[in-house]
Amino acid sequence: MEIRNIAIIAHVDHGKTTITDELMRQTEMVKEGVSMDSNDLEKERGITIYAKNTSVLYKDTKINILDTPGHADFGSEVERVLRSIDSVLLIVDAAEGPMPQTKFVLRKSLELGLCPILVLNKIDKIGADVEKAQEAVYELFLDLGASDEQLNFETIYTIAREGKAKKNIEDDFSNMFPILDAVLEKVKPASNSELLEKPLKAQVFNLAYDNFLGRLGICRVYEGKISVGESIFLLNHNGEKFSGKVLKIFTFEGLSKKDVKEASAGDIVMVAGFSEIFIGQTLSSSGQTELLPEILVDEPTISLNIFINDSPFAGREGKLLTSRQIRERLEKELEVNVGLKIDFSDDLKFKVSGRGELHLSVLLENMRREGFELSVSTPEVVIKEEDGKKLEPFENISVFVPEEFSGAVIEKIGKRKGIMKNMETENGQTKLSFLVPTRGLFGYRNEFVIDTKGEGILTSIFDGFLPLAGEISKNEKGSMVSMASGKALGFSLANLQDRGLLYIQQNDEIYEGMVVGETSKGEDMVVNPTKGKQLTNMRASGSDENVKISPPLNLNLEIALGLIGDDEYLEITPENLRLRKKFLKESERKKNKK
Repeated sequence: MEIRNIAIIAHVDHGKTTITDELMRQTEMVKEGVSMDSNDLEKERGITIYAKNTSVLYKDTKINILDTPGHADFGSEVERVLRSIDSVLLIVDAAEGPMPQTKFVLRKSLELGLCPILVLNKIDKIGADVEKAQEAVYELFLDLGASDEQLNFETIYTIAREGKAKKNIEDDFSNMFPILDAVLEKVKPASNSELLEKPLKAQVFNLAYDNFLGRLGICRVYEGKISVGESIFLLNHNGEKFSGKVLKIFTFEGLSKKDVKEASAGDIVMVAGFSEIFIGQTLSSSGQTELLPEILVDEPTISLNIFINDSPFAGREGKLLTSRQIRERLEKELEVNVGLKIDFSDDLKFKVSGRGELHLSVLLENMRREGFELSVSTPEVVIKEEDGKKLEPFENISVFVPEEFSGAVIEKIGKRKGIMKNMETENGQTKLSFLVPTRGLFGYRNEFVIDTKGEGILTSIFDGFLPLAGEISKNEKGSMVSMASGKALGFSLANLQDRGLLYIQQNDEIYEGMVVGETSKGEDMVVNPTKGKQLTNMRASGSDENVKISPPLNLNLEIALGLIGDDEYLEITPENLRLRKKFLKESERKKNKK
């Protein structure tokens, strides 16, 4: 059976997973309603976080499909996948056109010599302009230095959510098979008889973990065959060499794994039996094989410290509380999350570095759902030094807002050292692009939602390390800090809400030193949310009416990470997120300031 290997790449929310789901459903590889986004966080957020493998059978051909994340924070997942395939489906929203992540993933694909197939999706969407989107993609290919062969790309038009596709814009819609026909026509078979006769050569491009089998390597077999029970070598680019026996081999069928005894050149397989298997290694039947090109992963841009939860409420909700348990969990995460770096040199706190706030918040969210309690410090950018100059990470951000909100966005981003690169206004919508220091974006996304009344779209992608931008002035807000422990009372909260924005609501349990809200002025304010109304035996008309309290800010991890002050921690438990001062007592905070 012939094999084709492709990846699906795009900007976030342009329809990658929807297209993959429809291809699996229409080729009867999965049942109705089954989706690639199977992780709980992926379902809740509606985004792809982890690169996943699937395959479909079409016209006696096995097509391995790798669904990749569209969010910039998970770019390391995309880069590794692209090294293992022979072509990509580039999905572009016909209304939005190419976006920052489109440029990022397309550049990586073109650099590897891949010839993409363009899929213009959502052509039924209000504002969709097929010709304009296609022209914008062509210009992007030119800007990225595409070869003549790459510029001669095939285009398929789709409405993925309805499971419809067509090869020519004037054709009637049919099923999604025009995409698969284009793959068979444009993508070369992954193997031939000459490759099958050669000694084994494969490369690890992703990792998985199984409680019984341990670490698993997901590999592309380039030459020869790999068999269960065979002794093979794992070769690193630093000259290290490991050997071992293959215990299990799995291939992918739909969303299932199939246990096989042997796999041949061209296929994508999962291999068990090696505790020292890592991304980028070459698997070989001989220890002297020429290594396949190294797989490099972009370095982290932000970091934070993780340590035990030592608040007065510690141990109430979680079961995994100790520093040792947190360390073991982080070590396990490193087995599969290659975009992450962790410093274990301090036994009491662990410095975790990742590709962005979302990258780190997904790790923290998974840990809290597993029953961990922990505290984290405020995120900081990773500073590099080259030729005696200090460099910090910058990001390209794209903003879509109604025209009336563009002024507020330009002003706020300008204060955060953002440099505007482009501005276009059409049909009452303004498209803005900026180059902004990563630290300038800390805490801004929540402000952006408020400033644009929820109608704006902000996306960002890492640009590179550039010279320090200098001091960034933000709209610093002070914290409302509780001076007492107990239950928050409505009478007190009604008075406090006039001073700023609350994070808690009536009957929430609080403790001394906990941050219960933010003040509109830039200074901390010590408050007593447990204070009740002074009761007397006298009643007066109008004095006993119900107090009205506005809903509190609903903290999620990304918002909370952006709100942590330099003298504060974020307490993370399975059920709650609480901001708190490092020193809980006011006297200790004053003493520390001195």
